[in-house]
Amino acid sequence: MKRHNFSAGPCVLPQEVIEKSAQAVLDFDNGLSLIEISHRSKAFVDVMENARALALELLGLEGKGYKALFLQGGASTQFLMVALNLLEKRAGYLNTGTWAAKAIKEAQIYDDIYEVASSKDANYNYIPKGYDIPEEYDYFHCTSNNTIFGTQIKEFPNSPIPMVCDMSSDIFSRQLDFSKFDLIYAGAQKNMGPAGVTLVVVKEDILGKVSRKIPSMMDYKVHIDKSSMFNTPPVFAVYTSMLTMEWLKNLGGIAAIEKENEKKAQLIYSEIDLNPLFNGFTVKADRSNMNATFTLANEDLKETFDTMWKEAGINGLNGHRSVGGYRASMYNALSLDSVKVLVEVMSELERKA
Repeated sequence: MKRHNFSAGPCVLPQEVIEKSAQAVLDFDNGLSLIEISHRSKAFVDVMENARALALELLGLEGKGYKALFLQGGASTQFLMVALNLLEKRAGYLNTGTWAAKAIKEAQIYDDIYEVASSKDANYNYIPKGYDIPEEYDYFHCTSNNTIFGTQIKEFPNSPIPMVCDMSSDIFSRQLDFSKFDLIYAGAQKNMGPAGVTLVVVKEDILGKVSRKIPSMMDYKVHIDKSSMFNTPPVFAVYTSMLTMEWLKNLGGIAAIEKENEKKAQLIYSEIDLNPLFNGFTVKADRSNMNATFTLANEDLKETFDTMWKEAGINGLNGHRSVGGYRASMYNALSLDSVKVLVEVMSELERKA
């Protein structure tokens, strides 16, 4: 049976990427496995350089003063690394969910962080709007897509100060003016590759302005100078991320995948709105195209519904404990056909009920 992977992360990957990466584990460089060759070998250095170049190309940031890095530690390390490299006096943070709150907590180690706005009052089911970003602050931090709660920023502010964005769960999924951001970071495992590597895209001219000493492993400038090879990189995760970016480029880039993502989101949200057995968790204007969160109107149907979607080959549909219910994560590589299967199960539940 075909499995339909709605897991929130690690994400579903294109079949061709899985096959190519599996082959590379067996034989990548004249009989040597990808996971046993030196990271200093020409074969892998070429992979790293290609991956960094592809990231800038897909985001439209080539020749605009940005550098792409592939680092370890996940997005959680970036919560700290951003503050170490950019925070001198004070920064403004938009609090839209669990991961935004964790980013605030880490930055508060170094200073008193100002929340420009928060949606915690409604369990993060909306994106705050109409807030002011103080011009005297060092930077403004936001989270583009909130995986747990199913919200997504649709319009970003015109920040008077450097804008930092955690794009872990919607990187490469939609067209944006990425030059509005001075630093973007994204854990690969949500929409780009396997767990173990994080993409950081940073505008070089915002670095080197803090007075503190920064440990070498936490210093963006060190990693730029060493071309993401300051320490041994996670070779498999970088290689698979490179393959995923090549797959996306061959499809037609972000513009092409955005159209598919909109189709998937429209299909699932239409069913949620029309089917009386389901309730959407998120305010409609802020619904994520990556993560659709919803609950059953009648919890007595839970056992029946859970059995139905599991029998249909659906995986990873349970919602996060913060929200409950269900979460359909529809990352780039998830097919429209998989969403159709889920919608049919939801419709069948209504017919049975």
